[in-house]
Formats: sequence, C-alpha cells, structure tokens
Amino acid sequence: MPTSPPNGAEMTVRPERETVAAQPVGAGKPFVVMAKPVGPVCNLNCEYCYYLAKTSLFPPGEHYRMTDEVLEAYVRAFIEASPGPTVHFVWHGGEPTLAGVGFFRRAVELQQRYLPAGWRCLNTLQTNGTLLDGKWCAFLRERRFAVGISVDGPASLHDPSRPAKAGRPSHSRAMRGFDLLRQHGIDPDVLCTVNARNSRAPLEVYRYFLDHEVRWLQFIPVVERPPSSVAWQEQPAPAGAHSVTAEAFGEFLCQIFDEWVRHDVGRIGVQNFLEALLVLSGQPATLCVMSESCGAALALEHDGSVYSCDHFVNHAHRLGNVVTDGLAELARSPQQGAFGKAKRDDLPQSCLECPVLFLCNGGCPKDRLSPTRANYLCAGYRRFYNHALPCLRRMALLAAAGQPVTGIMAQLAPQPRRRPTAGRNDPCPCGSGRKYKLCCGRRLSPAGSPGS
Repeated sequence: MPTSPPNGAEMTVRPERETVAAQPVGAGKPFVVMAKPVGPVCNLNCEYCYYLAKTSLFPPGEHYRMTDEVLEAYVRAFIEASPGPTVHFVWHGGEPTLAGVGFFRRAVELQQRYLPAGWRCLNTLQTNGTLLDGKWCAFLRERRFAVGISVDGPASLHDPSRPAKAGRPSHSRAMRGFDLLRQHGIDPDVLCTVNARNSRAPLEVYRYFLDHEVRWLQFIPVVERPPSSVAWQEQPAPAGAHSVTAEAFGEFLCQIFDEWVRHDVGRIGVQNFLEALLVLSGQPATLCVMSESCGAALALEHDGSVYSCDHFVNHAHRLGNVVTDGLAELARSPQQGAFGKAKRDDLPQSCLECPVLFLCNGGCPKDRLSPTRANYLCAGYRRFYNHALPCLRRMALLAAAGQPVTGIMAQLAPQPRRRPTAGRNDPCPCGSGRKYKLCCGRRLSPAGSPGS
C-alpha cells in the first residue's frame, strides 16, 4: 500500500475524538511514534507505495514481526516518556493487521502493566481494511481502538492503484472491512491518497465518501521521488508516474472545498480544510506537514530501530534502537533536533516571500525536490490556500464570535451541488455496478438533494 500515510504523521483522528496527542519528552519537544509491527510487509502492492522497498534495509530471511522484547521495551519507554494521564499509541505499516489480533492483545496487556494508576492508553490503527473480520472488529470495539482505513475513492479509481499481491482488486474487501467496523459500532476515518489517477476526478472521489457517510476524511498527496540519477528541473514533469502534479493537487482541493463549504460543513470533516481553519483561528497546526518545524513524528520499525520520520527510514536517519538506547533520549537527541529544525531553516527565498507560508510552512521536507529546495507541490498549495482563504477567514470570525462555523453555508450564495460527469445510463462512478440513474444519480436528483 502503504497504510502509513505519504506525509508522515497525518493521523486519522477527527476533532470530536481525543487527538493524537504528542508526548512531551521531559523539557524537550513533544513526539508521536508510528509503530510498525510487521515492518514494510503488506498484503497489497500499491503502485505508489514508498515503504515496500524498505525491505532493503534488512538482511535476507528477515522475520518481519516485532518480537515481544521489542514490543515491551517500546510500550514501557513510551509510557515513561509521557506526562499522562493519556498515552496514545499509533500502529502503522506495511499492513499492521498481518501481526494478528494476538499481537495487539499482548500490546494492550503490556500497556495496562506499565500504566501508572489513573492513566489510560488510546490506540489508533491505520489499515487497508482487507483483513478485517468479525474477530478483529470485536477486539477493536472492545479495546476502543480508533481505526483509519485507506481507500482511494470508488472501485474504478481505487483498484488500479491498490491491487493485492497477485494483481487482484482490493476495493471490495477494503469496503467490506469498512462496513464490518460500522456494524461493530466503530466509525472509521478514511485516508485517501491523491495520485495521478484519482486527482482527475475530485468530485467523484468526494461524492463517493459522502455517499458512504464518511465523517472524517484526509487527502494525502502522492509524490514519488525521482531516481537519484535524474536531474530535477525548475518546471518538472511529475516526480514519478503515479505522482499528482502540483497543479492537479491544488485544483483537486479547490473543487472539493467549494462543495464542502457550501453544503457539507459539519456533515463531514476534511482534515486539509480544518487544519487551515485551526491555524487561522490562532492555534498551532497539529500536522507536521503544516508545522514550522518537524521531527515530532518518529518511526519505529519491527526490529526496534527508531528513525527520524516515516519518510526518512534509511541508514542516515536511524537514531538508535528502543531496546538499547531509550526512546526519550533518541527523540530529544541532537541528531533529531537538527532534523526537525532543518524544515524551517532550509526554506528557499521563494517560500520566505510567499503570503501563504504561515499555512504550509514549506510543506513536507521529503517533497523539496528542486535544486532551490522549493516544494514540488508549491503551486498547488498556493492555488488552494489563496482560493479557500476568504471563506476560511469568515469561518474563523464565526468561531471567534462564538458562533458555529456551519454558518458559513448560509452566508454563501446558493449554488446547486455539482454532479459527477456520468450519463444516466452509464455505470455509476462510485463503483457500485449499477447505472448512474439508479444509484448516485437518484440521490443527487432534485427530490433527493441535500436539504430537500
């Protein structure tokens, strides 16, 4: 896949839940850990996955499963680094459910063993959803796990990008997992990558999630790094065949924002939009990609190795091992401190002069691919933020006045909800297999339009 999102620590936690709180390290910078129980192993073979190649870091015959020794050392160290009373564990991959329910039962047992009296643990699991069954869902419900599922939209857009190892489609199994979670009382969040394929159909993607009543959604751009032998130009083609272009990413967000701000504020939370609203409201961004500096989202591999970031799991950014070196010490080490400050200190002049720098802060360092260190997605960020800022500022004023931000919808001129581009007798873009007029077309007809 990856189930690990292509921009580091973008966790699928909606506002009404407790957020993925970073754990302060003594007097140092707060941090979270993206723990990978089975390392880079996954049952899918997503065309844009950057993490499957991490097997090259390990010797042939490696057993990609976190041992009990590593698990216990991690649980103990992370709790010790926390001020409490809530400690938030985040499980990623690869595909973490390959570790089995028993692994996570053991993790919960260890959490209870090392928690001080009066403290509690929260767990978040990011999964492709294809291996979930009744046993899994009952456990996740019992232990109150927050769950995020990676889906790239309707089957027609998801399946070509996210095939199983043998090339079989995965969408139906992912959505079966989604439905099973709902049946067990778990309302999953959705992580949707924006790639070369689905970026061309923003409204199809967005309407698909609305039709499935997704309540919290995040869009993560796919940017594949070019081969090291390829010279990067100031006006490059996509970084890789599956990357979204900067312009397409900006337009994708703009089209969805226009639908959301007129019809769906309060109905569905879109993290990309609400994080910008958070900053405009005078609060610090919770996403590392929008923060002034980074380094607060470490990656823990199955063998106990700790790395600076999920996108920098390589020899140069290995900090140490949780079993032998201590997690808190690694998180506040000079090496990690320098890594985090580099995001702010290495900004090119074009960023320093940009009027929307306060929102993007140069974006993720992994995407600074040009010789000038400009972000590959820069034009897209400028396009979206300049487009959305007038409405977002009005929403921030509503919040400051103690009024619900949903009031923005009444302030805007009425505008019909835009329809996906499909004929009445065409297959529905949502991938249901039914004709458009008998599926989403019926839900979008005047008689069934929102508010009717």
